[in-house]
Amino acid sequence: MSDIRAVLDALYISRTSRHLDNDPVSFCHRFADPADREISAVVASSFAYGSIGVILRTLEVIFAEVGSSPRRYVERFDPQSGLRRFSGFKHRFNDGRDLCALFWGMRQMVECSGSIENFFLQGYRSDDSDISSSLNHYAGAVRALDYSPVYGTPDIPADSSYPFLFPAPASGSACKRLCMFLRWVVRPADGIDLHLWEGVSPAQLIIPVDTHISRISRYLGLTNRKNADWRMAVDITSALRSFDRDDPVKYDFALAHLGISDGCNGKDMSCCQACPIVKICSQNRTK
Repeated sequence: MSDIRAVLDALYISRTSRHLDNDPVSFCHRFADPADREISAVVASSFAYGSIGVILRTLEVIFAEVGSSPRRYVERFDPQSGLRRFSGFKHRFNDGRDLCALFWGMRQMVECSGSIENFFLQGYRSDDSDISSSLNHYAGAVRALDYSPVYGTPDIPADSSYPFLFPAPASGSACKRLCMFLRWVVRPADGIDLHLWEGVSPAQLIIPVDTHISRISRYLGLTNRKNADWRMAVDITSALRSFDRDDPVKYDFALAHLGISDGCNGKDMSCCQACPIVKICSQNRTK
C-alpha cells in the first residue's frame, strides 16, 4: 500500500496548467471573487459530462453569456429573457430550458440562503462518515424548488432532463458531477481546487467516478466493482482514506487526467511506457 501512496503522491504534485486548462474547473479560475467562483462551479460541474472537447465548448458558450460576474448574472436572471437567449442551447440531454432552470434554481437558493453553501448546509450532517445523506437532501431540495417561470408549472415536467443535473446517491447514481462540484468547493486550495466552503469537511467527500476513475481505480486495485455507481464511488474512497484520512479525494484530479489529458483509455498501450502508475497498473491488470 505504501508503494501505491508514493505513486499517487508523486502523481498529485505532477499536475500542471496543461491539465487545468483541459478541465471544466478552469472556468472557475477565471474569477477572483469567491461568490462568482461558487456560481461558476455549479454551472461548470453541471455540464461536465461527455467528451472533454464538447464540455469545454458548451461552457464557453454559457460563460460568454454570463459575463464578468456569474453571481450578479444569477441575482438578476430573468427566466423569460433567458429562455429566448438560450432557445438554441443543447448539451447532449439538456436544452435551454434546463439551463434556465439551473440559473433560476440558483437565484432561488441565493435569495433564500445567501449562497449555495448555506443552502447546502440546511441538510448537511457533520457527524456522518461521508456526504451521502447530505447530498441526498441537497439534490432533493434543489429539485423541489418552484420552476414555474421556466416550465410553466412548479414541478419539473416529465420531458425535462433537468433532474439529470441533480441525481441522488439514494438512486444508486455515482453522482459524479455533484461529487466533483463538492471537491472543487470544499477541498483545500491547491491550484486546482478552490476551498470556497468552510462548513463541509473534506474528509466526508466521495470521489467523482467516471469512466476514467472507474477503469484506473481497478487497475490500481482500489476496487473490484464493475459498475460505476455510488457503491463503487464509496468503495474507491474507502481505499483512498487509507492514504489520506482527512482528504481522500485529493488524488481524483490527477488520476482522472491520466485518461482525460494523458491518453489512457485501456486499449492503446503506447502511452503506458511513460505512465507514472505503469508498474502497479500492470501488476493488477494481469491478476
